Amino acid sequence: QVQLVESGGGLVQPGGSLRLSCAASGSIFGIYVMGWYRQAPGKQRELVATITRSGNTNYADSVKGRFTISRDIPKNAVYLQMNSLKPEDTAIYYCNFVVSGTYYWGQGTQVTVSS
Repeated sequence: QVQLVESGGGLVQPGGSLRLSCAASGSIFGIYVMGWYRQAPGKQRELVATITRSGNTNYADSVKGRFTISRDIPKNAVYLQMNSLKPEDTAIYYCNFVVSGTYYWGQGTQVTVSS
């Protein structure tokens, strides 16, 4: 069974940086898209960034120029480098893998941006 384990969340001041990591345990073949989503209190889960197996990336407008998604296919891992963080980036961040049409989700990691 595939499990996604996230790490790297925490409390950071506005303007600071964090790097989120997500690695899959178990054997995975055919990963098509890897990505990060987030959900703030009282809001719906929203896409932050995705990256395909071939390396094509997509970002939400709100994070363009500040966040960078990357992946390590042999390690079945995806990363999110977050710079110039703002209070409105506060949310639970979830990683997501799409494998042969099946969506897998991590348990979420809290990111809090506050002074």
